Amino acid sequence: MPVINSLAALADEMTAWRRDFHAHPEIAFQEERTAGIVAQKLAEWGVEVHTGIARTGVVGVLRGARGESARTIGLRADMDALPMDEANDLPWASRNPGAFHGCGHDGHTTMLLGAARYLAETRNFDGTVHFIFQPAEEGAAGARHMIEAGLFDRFPCDEVYALHNWPDLPVGTIGLRAGPIMAAADVFEIAVTGTGGHAAMPHKTIDPVLVAAHIITALQSLVSRRADPFDPAVVSVTQVHAGTAYNVIPETALLRGTVRTVEAATRDFLENEVGRVASGIAAALGAEARASYRRGYPVTANHPDQTALAADIAEEIVGADKVDREVTPVMGAEDFSYMLLEKPGAYLWVGQAGGPSACSVHSPHYDFNDAILPIGASFFARLVERRLAAG
Repeated sequence: MPVINSLAALADEMTAWRRDFHAHPEIAFQEERTAGIVAQKLAEWGVEVHTGIARTGVVGVLRGARGESARTIGLRADMDALPMDEANDLPWASRNPGAFHGCGHDGHTTMLLGAARYLAETRNFDGTVHFIFQPAEEGAAGARHMIEAGLFDRFPCDEVYALHNWPDLPVGTIGLRAGPIMAAADVFEIAVTGTGGHAAMPHKTIDPVLVAAHIITALQSLVSRRADPFDPAVVSVTQVHAGTAYNVIPETALLRGTVRTVEAATRDFLENEVGRVASGIAAALGAEARASYRRGYPVTANHPDQTALAADIAEEIVGADKVDREVTPVMGAEDFSYMLLEKPGAYLWVGQAGGPSACSVHSPHYDFNDAILPIGASFFARLVERRLAAG
């Protein structure tokens, strides 16, 4: 069974919703306008609405028409934008400086709204569906905040599901896999202290910039020479801050970066080794380095049974030849991982390559491909109808 006809017919309206969200992006925990529109639409369709969960989160509760089953399912969409500027010249381009839907959360919100409207009209299921509109996915752990605010206590879910647009997959395809599909994401900061002085007399200084350069190079050996080649890991230094003048060797330098891992033991190893390597290199060069390490999102690991079910539903929507059940995982991270630690479920990618935006998410030139709105909405809707089928 392909895309649901009524959702295909809703494509233009969903596109209008999506482009409105895109034009008015809101970053983590500031999604007041977005949450207000979501709550209003859900209420108009007869969905029970709960707001203010983890500040700006919204949960819609819809009960099926077939009996009083206690079975429940949660469907999650993220609502927040990135704290960056858009570089597109589009009629629906961001009107809010410093905020941009550069990851497609405007589309995810729209797809879940489309599914909610269809299910509210048909109620062709037996049980309860919770539509979870989550704030602050982009680095602020909105999923964890919702859980800590009692999400699954107030809205019990036997299973949870989420999807994400994916520019690396063609339009009309879906990718997923059991087990890890995205990595754990941690961050580190290394403060290097040397002895400042005149740049023309480096022998009278201990140059923290040079020390920082050696640390950056040495950190790469943690993956290339210390980690198992079959165990994926990434160590990336993404910020270097030092100095204010051409002719001054500064006293300090600051490095920041990220570590991505899949295996728990590798995460522990790298957390320890980043600081050890930094302090050792600095000491060898007469300087001092202090490292701080902070753990972020866990590994996004799909549960086998729910992944198989999601793949079956995906095949109904786009066809078996367009579903990759063993898609290659990536080292990006996703805070839906917190929900998958609490409940069985699955996370999948909906291909959007070939649309108006021929670039990756988080690019200032990114735009969501509206052609996939009916696909994602149909997936969510069919998932409910199959998982909460009568009997």
